[in-house]
Amino acid sequence: MRWGRFVVAALALAGLAPASAEAVDRTAVSPSSAAWAPNADDSWLFDVRSGQYRLGDGVRGYRTPQGICVDLGDVVLALDLAVRVDRKLRRATGWVFDERRSLTIDRDAGEVRAGSRSFALDATTIRDTAAGWCVDLDSLNQWLGVPLTADLSNAVLRVDAKEKLPFQLAAERRGRAASIRPQAAFDLASLPQAARPYRAWASPSVDVVASAGVVSDKRGGSYVQGRYEIFAAGEVLAQSFDARLSSDNEGVPDSLRTRLYRTDPEGRLLGALNATHYGVGDVGLLSTGIVAASAPGRGAVLTNRPVERPDAFDKTDFRGDLPAGWDAELYRNGQLLAFTSPNGDGRYEFIDVPLQYGANRFEIILYGPQGQVRREIKQVQVGMDSIPPQQTWYWAGVAQENTDLIEFGGRRGGAYRRGWRATAGVERGLDTRTSASVHLHSLLIENVRRHYGEVALRRSIGPTLLEVGGSYANDGGIAARAGWLAAFGETYVRADAMRGWGGFVSDRLSGNINGIYSVSVDQPVKLGRTILPLHFDVRQVERWSGGDSLEARARASASFRALTFTGQLDWSRTKAPAGADPPDNLTASLLANARIGRVRVRGEARFALAGENSDTRMVLIGEWAGKGEAEWRAELGYDRGLDRARAGLGYTRRFNKLQLTGFGEVASDGSIAASLALALSFGPRSNGGWRVSAEKLASRGRVVAEVWMDENGDGVRQPGEAAMPDVPLTAGNAFVDAATDKAGRGMIDGLEPFRAVMIGIDAGSLPDPYVQPALPGVVVTPRPGVATRVLLPMAAAGEIEGVFRRDGGNVVEGLRVELIDVEERVRAATLTEFDGYFLFEGVAYGRYTVRLGEASAAALRLDGAFVISAVPGKATPRVRLGTLVLKPLVRDVAIRNEAPAGGNNARGPPGDGDDEF
Repeated sequence: MRWGRFVVAALALAGLAPASAEAVDRTAVSPSSAAWAPNADDSWLFDVRSGQYRLGDGVRGYRTPQGICVDLGDVVLALDLAVRVDRKLRRATGWVFDERRSLTIDRDAGEVRAGSRSFALDATTIRDTAAGWCVDLDSLNQWLGVPLTADLSNAVLRVDAKEKLPFQLAAERRGRAASIRPQAAFDLASLPQAARPYRAWASPSVDVVASAGVVSDKRGGSYVQGRYEIFAAGEVLAQSFDARLSSDNEGVPDSLRTRLYRTDPEGRLLGALNATHYGVGDVGLLSTGIVAASAPGRGAVLTNRPVERPDAFDKTDFRGDLPAGWDAELYRNGQLLAFTSPNGDGRYEFIDVPLQYGANRFEIILYGPQGQVRREIKQVQVGMDSIPPQQTWYWAGVAQENTDLIEFGGRRGGAYRRGWRATAGVERGLDTRTSASVHLHSLLIENVRRHYGEVALRRSIGPTLLEVGGSYANDGGIAARAGWLAAFGETYVRADAMRGWGGFVSDRLSGNINGIYSVSVDQPVKLGRTILPLHFDVRQVERWSGGDSLEARARASASFRALTFTGQLDWSRTKAPAGADPPDNLTASLLANARIGRVRVRGEARFALAGENSDTRMVLIGEWAGKGEAEWRAELGYDRGLDRARAGLGYTRRFNKLQLTGFGEVASDGSIAASLALALSFGPRSNGGWRVSAEKLASRGRVVAEVWMDENGDGVRQPGEAAMPDVPLTAGNAFVDAATDKAGRGMIDGLEPFRAVMIGIDAGSLPDPYVQPALPGVVVTPRPGVATRVLLPMAAAGEIEGVFRRDGGNVVEGLRVELIDVEERVRAATLTEFDGYFLFEGVAYGRYTVRLGEASAAALRLDGAFVISAVPGKATPRVRLGTLVLKPLVRDVAIRNEAPAGGNNARGPPGDGDDEF
């Protein structure tokens, strides 16, 4: 239809098609209009563009002495207008973009009414052609109220509306619907990479949180308190460094944690060691199944283990910095598992979090007192894929447990398990299903130095994973452990047994414990449209003294639209070594997270239902947005142990450079408290100077992107190549509100450190479809506190089009066609239309290859070896490949061997296969 209509129009213009009587204007023709008549030399066929969208099948037009005129019927179809053109009655009626904006064109009356406005027609406003009414473009713009600009150099009719029109919104909806379809994943390793060299000194970025408050407590007295936490991250001596200085409630420096380190997920550190991480200062130590638990402290670590790999095969730990006033939630596969507040050391800890067989997606959500929300996502795969075949991983670390590098107030805590410890180990993948590990430990436990050897063997058996291990201590104690993970359909089972003999003591078996046995089951239950994950576990603890205990837990989680909650029952029974046994304890707890209208609600409740435990407390937090950049926070709480209820209200105001929060609280016993908090970050600018921001700069990575028009296509900005302002940027699949400034620079903050992400240009939002990114994107691995520079050249763009048909047969419809750049990357893909036509739009100037999709060609029984080159450039911005002939797929080997030399036998005419257009 597209080509047919164009051919008919061309024949009519050439005088080969008879003009109908309707084409004769019945009004008098002025001398100025009689001086010009439609002719082929003045004819145009425009593409209609709105941003990245192509509208309709083209609009015919002419160049007249008075300017450009365009066919009204084609414009109506392209813009999807509710307008009917009646050439017999010489009238057009309808409405434009809004039912309240009517449009009437009456040629006999010589008048146009558009809404409440009227316009007069003269002899050159509307001209009759063989195709229909050719309307003066300037007049049409006034009638429609939308600027249509004719770009003659590119044969484009551009719609430059300030607000999105109905056809634009419809195109965006279609684009969003198409994006839901599965997309081919980018291989980040195949894309251009940008690395930031380490420097002898890189000025750090600094996050500051400071607060001051007044408390009048009926139990603890009245006092004034002030505290601060300062976190800095940068580079020194070609190493990354970070430092956290925190004070006590009186504003006196309490501890300083700092470390020098490097992390490389690709394992390219320290030459032949192929380390993925090393660090000196405040570090965290590895845990093992029988002997060592993970612990922070001052010391050093070295490993080549994958950065995201957990310590143990059936459980993992999460530990991080959590400033005062912040809360943390832990989710696994969307199930809310735990909620915590900062401990005395300013950290959050989720210890020994159980893993399920298969995929484990953990999300840690941190909530700040000024309304901040920070998310950390970690993926843990447990199964056969978790075993490294024919690889060797090592780990070594030494640290003084739970001791900061610098403690201004002296040591905190008691002497139990407080001292230097060291662990070293090796894990080797024996085959695709089996691995073995060996660890050596030296720990100070109960003020006694003990040395251990530990071995473990792991084996994948069907949908299960089994690990057995043993340990021997230098004091003669021994221990054994067996752990098992399994997945049977949607049922997940976990079993663990550990037993010590000969007075064996370790981090795992301490405090008079000589045996731990546990079994857990996770089973989702479908209730209508709702999936209810259920969890059950039983745990028995044996002690040398005979005071055994039995614990059971039942947990259910559910999500109903905007509500997520987890309810849990904990029961325990303890056997006393002598005398009567204490009563059983039964506790219920509830974690909830919901959104009610504009309010996000989080809550935790714990009730002692039976036994001697009086630990009953509740807290409910509601947060909602105020006017402008403001947040409100309300808290309700009750603590049975203190016999006190409390209520608090806070207000946060975000400015460009800082955040301020005021909070007040009253209690049922007459206690009151009020505080004022300040949060800001500052760091170096890429072009010199410093920037202050309300966003966290030190704990996250950032990228500075430079975008310019690459005139010569060398990927290097030369003098005279113009910067590109207002170019929207992307970071992987995440939405980022970032665009380039007048100098062509844009900054993306808040990137996850040491996780590769592709930085690119949102080509779909560019206003000019003939200026496109020269690269699909650049991959960076951000480092905290420092900015990585990324170069994103832009290039003029053209089009590549053609038609596919079978050799001696019909056109090919629904064939996938791929556009390949010089780096063998798929830059675009499309499907041929009903007439075999394909088109690649917005193709940056350069050298490309057009080939067939392998699966699509096989399904249509076509020879997938077809390739043809295309080089859009300044001389030929539109590459027309013409009709390309595809030969059928040849399955007979004998016939294939007789094919002519050259291989690519499914091409166009001889000699055209590798020609450049």
